[in-house]
Amino acid sequence: MRMPPLQKVYTLLFFLFNTMIFSSLTAQSGKTYDSVLIEKLKTQALQSVDGRQKSIQEMVDMVFSFGELGFQEFETSNYLTGILQKNGFAVEKGISGIPTAWMAKWGNGSPVIALGSDIDCIPKASQKPGVAYKAPLVEGAPGHGEGHNSGQAVIIAAALAVKELMQKNNLPGTLVIWPGVAEELVASKAWYIRDGYFNNIDACIFTHVSGDFGSDYGDNGGNGLVSVQFSFEGDAAHAAGSPWRAKSALDAVELMNTGWNFKREHLKPTQRSHYVITDGGDQPNVVPSKASVWYYFRERTYTDIKNMFESGIKIANGAAAMTDTKMTYQILGTAWPGHFNKPMGEAMHANIMRVGMPKWDEADQQLARAAQKLMEAPAKNLQGEPINGLNSIIKPLKGSVPFSWGGGSDDIADISWNVPTIVLRYPANIPGLKGHHWGDAIAMATPIAHKGCVAGAKATALTLVDLLTKPQLLKEAKQYFTEVQTKDVQYIPFISEKDPAPNHLNKEIMDRYRPEMKKYYYDPSKYKTYLEQLGIQYPTLPKQ
Repeated sequence: MRMPPLQKVYTLLFFLFNTMIFSSLTAQSGKTYDSVLIEKLKTQALQSVDGRQKSIQEMVDMVFSFGELGFQEFETSNYLTGILQKNGFAVEKGISGIPTAWMAKWGNGSPVIALGSDIDCIPKASQKPGVAYKAPLVEGAPGHGEGHNSGQAVIIAAALAVKELMQKNNLPGTLVIWPGVAEELVASKAWYIRDGYFNNIDACIFTHVSGDFGSDYGDNGGNGLVSVQFSFEGDAAHAAGSPWRAKSALDAVELMNTGWNFKREHLKPTQRSHYVITDGGDQPNVVPSKASVWYYFRERTYTDIKNMFESGIKIANGAAAMTDTKMTYQILGTAWPGHFNKPMGEAMHANIMRVGMPKWDEADQQLARAAQKLMEAPAKNLQGEPINGLNSIIKPLKGSVPFSWGGGSDDIADISWNVPTIVLRYPANIPGLKGHHWGDAIAMATPIAHKGCVAGAKATALTLVDLLTKPQLLKEAKQYFTEVQTKDVQYIPFISEKDPAPNHLNKEIMDRYRPEMKKYYYDPSKYKTYLEQLGIQYPTLPKQ
């Protein structure tokens, strides 16, 4: 039977329409881009970040002025999510039951690229920026003595620059921005993983402040850890009148610490373990009925960390038995040892080389050298490289360390064992300082931080372009993740579904200092920089 002419036309149009839809979907899911277009996009990305230098400076200075400790980053989170919402990101707040945690998403489809950076600060690190001697804004208050005030400016500026390109060029993909809450307590990222917030992420770029400009891959030599508070409960009595009727919880804490210090003799030299007594009683004439001690157990492998943790529990139980007290414990934080992605690290390093180190002027170098002298920085770092002012050279890309004696920890590692991840170290602080110290806050709201963050945002934006336009890069990143990194080592979380995030930490400290700190919040509507608002001449050096 012959088809009527009009029906033939309809059939042909239907076929053409479906062909166009299929072709469009195919192009969106497996789109390829030529090198000319990629180079054009990268050039535009660099220009867009350059045009955001003022907003980068404002974000860096604003978050510095908030100076909030882990789990109490309310001003910081409200400020940053406000910026993202104004720029079209959908924000989910309170993720993993953490009030200051959030995830911001923009875009459509794959690939899904996450961008993260920490936001918390250090206790007793209040310091006026640009001043090369101790000058707290508020005596005893917390402050950004590591530089976590700067990282979100890096990733937000990069994301907004690339978002602009994606809209203009109809590039598919989704950008996800998130904060490292309470990184100094390593107490949020394992919870994000546990609760599935990275299940559909294709790759993650993390940024962290440094005196260097780089991104390595493989095992970076750091330790993982479990952070645990052991609490003992006994019975009080008059410390002079009837001490024999008491069961001292403080005795249990001191016996546990003594036991652990003897245990150290029989641990590997790669371990790091340290503790603080968080509750030692109320007053000397009352035998403490309650006492607590907070431990960090650090080691180079999951198995060794787990063994240390289990030894700590045994020693705590022994201390409880000796004092006839009851012992309970709570995990307050956790981090795996880090391992980072080789193909993504190589791409980031190439982009770092393209961006180059910031151009430091004499004022920047004067502040850096004065801070290094103040902090008694060594003449050389652990790699034998000289420490003298700000770095001007980008170091070669490095892979896994052949051996490490151990060191610090960062819970970005928990994400790195679940999603192909790299860490960009951007040059926004002074080399050779102590770390976790008020001296590390000296540069963090000055031109040193501002220039370093612009450089970091450029490298991040260029790497985002690579991930969005080079499907082969993502394929290779996933191959490295599955065939190299996780071939023989599988991620096992230290926390369970029953372990809540310790949102109570640092509340009392912030409640005590926040009213006075509010007087020093940055007002960009009145002042170009935080230095200007504080009336600080840059640099302010010690009198000779």
